[in-house]
Order: sequence, then structure tokens, then C-alpha cells
Amino acid sequence: MACRFRVCHNLKKKEDVKMIKAGIIGATGYAGAELVRILMGHPSVEIKWYGSRSYIDKKYADVYRNMFEIVEDTCLDDNIEELAKQVDVIFTATPQGFLGSVLNEKILSETKVIDLSADYRIKDVATYEKWYKIEHKSPQFIEEAVYGLCEINREKVKNAGLVANPGCYTTCSILTAYPLVKEGLIDANTLIVDAKSGTSGAGRGAKVNNLFCEVNENMKAYGVATHRHTPEIEEQLGYAAGKQFCINFTPHLVPMNRGILATAYATLTKDVSYEEVKAVYDKYYKDEYFVRVLDKDVCPQTKWVEGSNFVDVNFKIDKRTNRIIMMGAIDNLVKGAAGQAVQNMNLLFGFEENEGLKLVPMFP
Repeated sequence: MACRFRVCHNLKKKEDVKMIKAGIIGATGYAGAELVRILMGHPSVEIKWYGSRSYIDKKYADVYRNMFEIVEDTCLDDNIEELAKQVDVIFTATPQGFLGSVLNEKILSETKVIDLSADYRIKDVATYEKWYKIEHKSPQFIEEAVYGLCEINREKVKNAGLVANPGCYTTCSILTAYPLVKEGLIDANTLIVDAKSGTSGAGRGAKVNNLFCEVNENMKAYGVATHRHTPEIEEQLGYAAGKQFCINFTPHLVPMNRGILATAYATLTKDVSYEEVKAVYDKYYKDEYFVRVLDKDVCPQTKWVEGSNFVDVNFKIDKRTNRIIMMGAIDNLVKGAAGQAVQNMNLLFGFEENEGLKLVPMFP
């Protein structure tokens, strides 16, 4: 692949290009704030609405002081019907159930919607209600929603009006295993995904389990056998395999701000060499700007993708057990949320897919 970063000597100012207008509901959560950070650097987007139920009439820069003298706007409410009249695209970085309770035909006729919650990710309503423990208020829109994992559903996203932005764990887990699932190289009934996430994945709300003294110098599993991203991973990998998928998925909370590391294990369906598996990953990812297949024996690390929209993946064949270990790392707030949402927006409006997203990972 050619170098991902090039110096551009003729960058246009925002006022020189045709701008699309964007609104964010949930702009003061972590994913919403990351949307603001990324869109402020996007050459073709103007943010018109910073929606926040918790901070109505408060200056956005007073909520996030890193935006001082960058964002002058005041937070508005979450009136999505009013917002839809003013913008070309709405991002909803809101809790599960919000968009499902307010979305209607009028909104979808006036603007495109990219939803960062799980309301339209899972096609079976009963499955959604079972795992999320809430009633879906607008199941009539589930069928038309496109699952916005760009590397897999790129062409469908381009023509969508409603995009279901994938979850953070699911993005990392699916992209880590997808090529081998698609090619039938692993047994669908043997996949185990062990994943670790930084604390920002739990959101900005005050929770005892996320306090410094609870998280610092500690590591713990949670949502064991019950985590809500399980059916999402199963559904998407099931489409890839062409048959039902059933996995074990166990997430862990680790004392860092950002990042997800997923390690997946599965039994191979035939004897394969490193070169054969590498060729499979390259088949699907060699032209993908944001997916980096690492060199042999190099294990992904969250620090290598922090602040970026990259996904680093690799694998190791265990000949002794006839299993393969697949590894992936993302920034949960970027590729796992806001960055992927902007990637979807770029596809919706015909921009270069990586426009505004050429973010060099931060290190150290």
C-alpha cells in the first residue's frame, strides 16, 4: 500500500468549499465530544447544532475546555425534529432507546441520520429487546437501516438514509476475524473473543464502578455471557459465514482512557500456513486505508492506534492445538465510535472516505 499520509500544498479553506451542515445530539458525551473534535478538522463540514439534554444553554467550551476559542456555540436541546430542518446530517451519540423513540418519516425525509447507539444495528427486534432490556419504539425503520461497518458494507452505506454505526467492541472483533470467517477457515462454533477496553467506553455518566479508586491498578471482566455486543458480533459474522454464528464474548475493563484490544481464538477447519492466512487478510484489507495488517509476529497494541481511525490486526497459528489466535486494536472513541461515524458520513456525501480522518496515532 502507498503511504497513507501525504503533504498537501493546496488545502482549501472551509469557506472555499461546498459545506454540508451537521448536527450532533449527545454532543457532550465522550463520543459526541470526539465527533466535535474530528468534524472541526473536516474541510467540508460545518457543525450547526450541539445538542445536549444535560447542558442546555451552557457554552460548549465551558463543558469541554479544550474547545476554548475553538467552539463558541451554546448547547441546545435534543429536539431532533427541529434540528432536521437545519442540517444535512444528524449524528445521534445518545443512549440506547433515544433515537428509536423519536425517529419518524418526516425526519428521514429531511436529513440523513447516523446513529451511534444500538437501536438499528440488530435486525431482529426480539433479539434487540432481549439483550437491551427495552422495547423498540420504531422497529419499522430497522430494515432500511444500513449497518455502517464501511469495510464490509461500503456500497450499501453510500445509498443509505439511516446508518447504524457499529459498536466499539463489535468493530474490533468483527474486523479482526472477518477474513477468516468469510473464507471458512475457522469453525463457527469455536470462536471465543476476549476483549479489553479503556474506561471511556462506559461513557461520561458518573458511576461508582468507573471511579478512579475502582479502576486504577485494577482489571476486571464484566457482562460475562451477557454483554450486549454479543448478538451484534454474531449477526454480522453470521452474514459473512452464510450460517448462524454463536460465540463466547467476554469484555474487560482496564485502567486506561482509550483503546480496545480484542484477542479471538478459533479452531481451524484445515491445515494452513502463515503465508496462506496472510494472503487471506491481504485479500480483504490490502486496499483498506484504515485497516493495517501488521508484520509477522507483531502483536497489535492500543497505543499504536490511539487518537486515530486505524484498526491494527494480526494473527498467530498455534499448530499444537490446531487453533488460530486473531488480534485487533482500535481507539474505541474513534474507529469504535466517532471516527467511524465520520467515515460513514464521507461515504453518504461522496467525499473521500478518509477525508478529515487522516489522524496520526498519538504516541506516547
